[in-house]
Amino acid sequence: MDNKTVLITGANGQLGRELQLLAPAFPSFQLLFAGHDTLPIDQPEKVHAFFATHQPHWCVNCAAYTAVDKAETEKDEAFRINGEAPGYLATACRAIGAQLIHLSTDYVFAGDSETPLKETDPTGPINVYGASKLDGERKALGQYPEGTMIIRTSWVYSEFGGNFVKTMMRLMKEKPAINVVEDQIGSPTYAADLAAAILHILSGPRFIPGIYHYSNEGRISWYQFALAIRELIQSPCIVNPIPTSDFPTPAKRPHYSLLDKSHIRDTYGLAIPNWHTGLATCVGKLINIDQSPINK
Repeated sequence: MDNKTVLITGANGQLGRELQLLAPAFPSFQLLFAGHDTLPIDQPEKVHAFFATHQPHWCVNCAAYTAVDKAETEKDEAFRINGEAPGYLATACRAIGAQLIHLSTDYVFAGDSETPLKETDPTGPINVYGASKLDGERKALGQYPEGTMIIRTSWVYSEFGGNFVKTMMRLMKEKPAINVVEDQIGSPTYAADLAAAILHILSGPRFIPGIYHYSNEGRISWYQFALAIRELIQSPCIVNPIPTSDFPTPAKRPHYSLLDKSHIRDTYGLAIPNWHTGLATCVGKLINIDQSPINK
């Protein structure tokens, strides 16, 4: 039997790069990686032409507009990529009988909960980015409910691109002290763990559409996350906890966005690693990449 083709959009992002690293471990799949130059997902004619040519069995949409603060002034672009484009991908998948996994975010919630968020909890984004991602969920599910899976995730980091872990490692080498917000609660997601979960789902005997939540296990604040990074790199940098009100940003952030993972864990038999395990792995890779020794 021919290998099944899995189209990965957003190939150059954090999740796309981690999927590229994992690809050799899944020889039963032919992973087709496409960046924006190859497949501009916000152009429906090109999307349908690409799908007609390559006939993928699955599409994993990792492409997104992720500049949360910039989205406040670039609303049209955020909604075009995060809102309209997932609808185009879902329509293209439906036309050839492919299945879609679309990545979404904890930012679709208002952040005023006090218990881990379930897929059925009411949404209420408080920034443009979150609103654009919620629009994408609705358009994808609206176009192709029987073939679309939404995976909401949170606080994604990896050895690639720009993210909180890499920023903290840099700042802790450059500065004697830094301030980090302590009143925003959630759980980080190591992109490599999320990539493995997606390939595990595709390898299984069944594909069950709908909305799912995935992040690493555990409950922490950004401040606690920074402390863990400091410990792993053995930095002398002082990390001060501050309230969100002391760190104003153009886009509001949810105060609480801890995701309940029981649905995806139970449905697909996933073993979800604790956040600290992924962090230790990623920081170890970043230390090896860094040519200059970490100051101790």
